[in-house]
Amino acid sequence: MHIVVPIKQVPDTARVKLDPVTGTMIRSEADAVMNPLDLYAVETALRLKEQYGGWITVLSMGPKSAARSIKEDLAMGCDEGILLSDKAFAGSDTWATSYTLSTVIRQSLSFDLIIAGERATDGDTGQVGPGIAAWLDIPVATYVSRILSFDGNRIEVARLTEDGYERLSVPLPSVLTVVKEIAVPRLPTLRGILKARSLEIAVRGKADYPFQDEYLGLQGSPTRVVKIETPLISRKGAVVTIKTEEDLSQAAEEFVRFLSQKGLI
Repeated sequence: MHIVVPIKQVPDTARVKLDPVTGTMIRSEADAVMNPLDLYAVETALRLKEQYGGWITVLSMGPKSAARSIKEDLAMGCDEGILLSDKAFAGSDTWATSYTLSTVIRQSLSFDLIIAGERATDGDTGQVGPGIAAWLDIPVATYVSRILSFDGNRIEVARLTEDGYERLSVPLPSVLTVVKEIAVPRLPTLRGILKARSLEIAVRGKADYPFQDEYLGLQGSPTRVVKIETPLISRKGAVVTIKTEEDLSQAAEEFVRFLSQKGLI
């Protein structure tokens, strides 16, 4: 069984900055880390490999520094990594990203299962996994919380919904996006770290695959950020120091008065 795990390197959420002209994220000015929710996809793939055998390919798109995140996955137990790094891919939205990843998967990876994280912490859309499935024209199960069974041809999963859980039997090849509930990601072992250091990350670009230029990068992204604003946060209030029971009563009266003035009660 061949499992492909798409991962993403995301900026530290405390240091995110946006380009006011293009509306895209300025990634060079932020400390990049592996998308935390992708770790659950990696762990799910590793557990399937341990139980049924197989090969895991980690696929990512981004700057050369994204190879560091792929190395982390190899240290956990994945088998190979491919990094798509080219200026032609810069500024991709979820449409262009899923197109680029699916083209590489279709052209060079004979796969049985694609397992992705629920969403990325920077865009927070949850669209890339289903987008890959759409481009490849294969089934997708989102918000998977548990793998129930696998027979080589179909995989049965429990899918988290607003009302509880939904049980699905999905034919292969297919795409799964998984939630945190599915597993606890493991830590890399010393042996895994040493092995990952010796493995080469295959770096590929636009010239390596038959991409359609109109679907690539910023020009191929239909999503547009029309305006960026920094919200103004103003807090005007009164501070009441409570030392006695009378102070407590006064504070309660002030609080009720404040809520009344705001029309909240």
